[in-house]
Amino acid sequence: MRALIALVATLLPITAFPAEIALKTVDVVETKAVFGRVETRDVISARARIGGTLVAIEVTEGDQVRQGDTIARVADQKLALQMNAADARIRALGSEQANARTELDRARDLLARGATTQQRVDQLRTQVDVLRNQISAAEAEKAVIMQQSAEGAVTAPATGRVLSKRVTRGTVIMPGEAIATIAGGGFFLRLALPERHAATLKVGASVPVDGRDGKPGSTGTLVKIFPQIENGRVIADVEVETLGNFFVGERVLVHVPVATRKALVVPPGAVSARAGVDFVQISDASGLRDIAVILGGTVNTSQGEALEVLSGLKVDDRVVTP
Repeated sequence: MRALIALVATLLPITAFPAEIALKTVDVVETKAVFGRVETRDVISARARIGGTLVAIEVTEGDQVRQGDTIARVADQKLALQMNAADARIRALGSEQANARTELDRARDLLARGATTQQRVDQLRTQVDVLRNQISAAEAEKAVIMQQSAEGAVTAPATGRVLSKRVTRGTVIMPGEAIATIAGGGFFLRLALPERHAATLKVGASVPVDGRDGKPGSTGTLVKIFPQIENGRVIADVEVETLGNFFVGERVLVHVPVATRKALVVPPGAVSARAGVDFVQISDASGLRDIAVILGGTVNTSQGEALEVLSGLKVDDRVVTP
């Protein structure tokens, strides 16, 4: 008998009794749709450190580079000639030093036998020391030339993307000339809003960012408001964690919160449409009855999306929801 009762209970439909909510005003954020320009935080030029001829360039517009990567190479033919001259000078000084050491050893042997003077030995020792110092100086000069040759490698000053390539292979380069421009440090959106909204902008506000073709995008944060108004516009920066495949300089539609107002809202499920009229069911002393309402748009609340009621309901009305 108990099993039969349990089986009947599982087969019977479960009746969902309607729930009631008391209408209260909620805060609705008003947004201003404006276009923001994609900007890069840092625009840095990769410059040549020596003059010469550009013999290689490894990047082109749009390439991603990391700080320290070699993106081009400048060669100066004079440096190779100076290197050969430095090597020849070091070899000549080495030969003179070897001869001076031989003379010093011979003078020491003669001094031991009493055939020369101590003054002669001291002169030869001084000559050996002078030649040693000259060799050290020549090697230092060679190291300078080697460093200049190494500085022919043009490296990326920051991690980022190549915006432009200024020169081509075979170009004669002057010291300090820009080889390429690199965008680094991340990207952000720069906005220009009417000055009437300047007082209502708040740093830290969430700013929805539209994607391409009207598709939902990401959410940014208002991180900076510039204190100077230019041509009736207040400038603000919105930081976005990722801007996807947007181009630098591209205009992106964003929705900036500029005001907050009170509004009555109902859950979407509480609204029914009949003959082109929207109805909301309420509960009062006389029971349940349908009220015709005029709805606004969809708003976001702490409980999720809701429909704004422009007329037909008032505060503390008890709305029946499924």
